[in-house]
Amino acid sequence: MNTPESAGGTAESVRRRARALGFDICRITTAAPPASAERFLDALASGRHGAMDWLARTAGRRTDPQSVLPGVRSIVIVAISYASSPPPSRRASTVATGRVARYARHEDYHEVMAPGLRALAAHLDSLAGPGGRSLWYVDTGPVLERDLAQRAGLGFIGKHTNLISRELGNWFLLGEVLTTADLAADPPERNRCGSCTRCLAACPTAAFPAPFTLDARRCISYLTIEWKGPVPEEFRPLIGDRIFGCDDCLEVCPWNRFAREGALMRAHRRPDLDAPRLRDWLSLDEAAFRSRFRGTPLMRTKRRGLLRNVCIALGNVGGAGDLDPLREAAGDSEPLIAEHAAWAVRRIEERLGVTLPAGSPGGEPPTPEGD
Repeated sequence: MNTPESAGGTAESVRRRARALGFDICRITTAAPPASAERFLDALASGRHGAMDWLARTAGRRTDPQSVLPGVRSIVIVAISYASSPPPSRRASTVATGRVARYARHEDYHEVMAPGLRALAAHLDSLAGPGGRSLWYVDTGPVLERDLAQRAGLGFIGKHTNLISRELGNWFLLGEVLTTADLAADPPERNRCGSCTRCLAACPTAAFPAPFTLDARRCISYLTIEWKGPVPEEFRPLIGDRIFGCDDCLEVCPWNRFAREGALMRAHRRPDLDAPRLRDWLSLDEAAFRSRFRGTPLMRTKRRGLLRNVCIALGNVGGAGDLDPLREAAGDSEPLIAEHAAWAVRRIEERLGVTLPAGSPGGEPPTPEGD
């Protein structure tokens, strides 16, 4: 067994190895169950996880790291920054564009982080000695990674339930390695939100019933990514021009003034996702969808989900020139797309105050009579 001195030295070697692999932050915590497990179970009991049934199925494992990796002694948490992506320009235009969450304007972070985590796990195996074992995850393992990251001192969970780092602000992604190696733990981080409630006020759909409490069923990120069915009509106007995720509660956090560019994600930017023309995406068939978005987070929604979101956004910000593409989409063989396209047509016509026949010219919308 490691002595406190040797465990501390070993932990520092792990941090050096993580930095060499491109991770911006590396912290270590124990394998004890997260103290916040009760809050997680309460969220499940109240149904605030929505249709994310896998959270309930793996609840027992998420609240006890020993059930994930028997003999685990330490958990290494790493983070990579994606703060190098500026928000897309919102210049005035007659062609409607959509917003993609900042992290998703890169190639899929699961694939970006995997090689480094695999190498870090191998390094930890060597430190653990004969019979040592490590498991790594990127947002997919049965672990409460934000809770563990706070205990490891990497950041603190804000009132918007996301992790905030004093070094990276809100703009970072997590990975973790559970290991049987015995490492010295870092001290936990304390909450530093103070009296600030900017994130709560910024949410378009009032998805925070209380500070530190998220109702995923009202969250735009959940509705545009995780939810696979028709989006409830009460939320559609509130989604605005967002077509994959939402950054509103993250963008207003004052801790972002400390955000810094990360090296690992820089080479994986997808500028074509900064401000896409919405009507262009309506014509994507299955093959074109896969070709355009392969290797990006947008594959997660599948064609039916992404075009559903595009139709909602066009219903909110589209103009006369979008009506014909939407009418064509209303005949799509996928009912989910067809229904949302028909809704978008009605929304645009209501906003213009007219009913335009098929084939009407696009561009600036006509002025309704009486204005």
